[in-house]
Amino acid sequence: MKANWKNGRRGVLQFRWWSSSYLILILLLFPSCAPTRSERIVIGSKNFTESMMLGELLAQQIEAHTRAKVERRFYLAGTYICQQALLAGRIDLYPEYTGTALTAILKRKVGGDKADVYQRVKNEYESRLGLTLGPPFGFNDTFAMEIRGADARRLNLKTLSQAAAYAPQWHAGFGYEFMERPDGYRGLAATYGLHFAAPPRVMDLGLLAPALKDHQIDIAAGNATDGLIPALDLFVLEDDRHYFPPYEAVAVIRQQSLHDHPEVEQAIAELGGKISDQEMRELNYALDGRRRDVKDVAREFLLGKGLIH
Repeated sequence: MKANWKNGRRGVLQFRWWSSSYLILILLLFPSCAPTRSERIVIGSKNFTESMMLGELLAQQIEAHTRAKVERRFYLAGTYICQQALLAGRIDLYPEYTGTALTAILKRKVGGDKADVYQRVKNEYESRLGLTLGPPFGFNDTFAMEIRGADARRLNLKTLSQAAAYAPQWHAGFGYEFMERPDGYRGLAATYGLHFAAPPRVMDLGLLAPALKDHQIDIAAGNATDGLIPALDLFVLEDDRHYFPPYEAVAVIRQQSLHDHPEVEQAIAELGGKISDQEMRELNYALDGRRRDVKDVAREFLLGKGLIH
């Protein structure tokens, strides 16, 4: 009975996720009464803190250096919804990660260094999809397999290979997208021989770190630049078999949008290489840990870098 209840609950969660995602997609594709596309740039983001932070940085950078009106459409569910909104022309750009584009969108095998993955994605996006990439922002937000710091110290764990021996005693929590994508759970479990005490709990990304801290789960797939990792005393296990590809953060942009607003390309390019791993953690923590307003945090960062005045 308990197994049936868990399977039913998981089905309800998945149904709710798909229902909300499709509703967002329908709203995005439905005709709008907003100003014409030639007058504005629409920036999207996924439904987690870092994506919204990057979206706001892009929005303020474009507002400061162009005459285009900027519209924000943040928290558009996950990768696939953002991609479909982009292809449908309902948004002009959104922050993405090269490894995600390679595996989840282009369905290519994992492999290659940062430069190789970036160029492969850029070439295929331009030739097949009418999209292009801005330069990398400067940080690599790979998946972070997180456990509690106390457990890492007690068990002397540093790598995923070492952790595999304890997985049968652990409960895992992952985002829905991580469970489904080709560079996600199934491949990771096969690579490291991971077998957990029960099927992973499918959770909203924002709930994973608190659930880990509160012992609701024992391991989670978070982001390497999550600002709550040090704040909650979490530990990131080393991907010692190099399962995950590079995940450099970039802006994915419609080529038609750059044709209509050529000045936007230079504004975005100026963000290239400006955000380090540590700086991204601090930006994320400002929102998740200190509960600051995203517009204020973005403005302070851009001012500090001399990108806006």
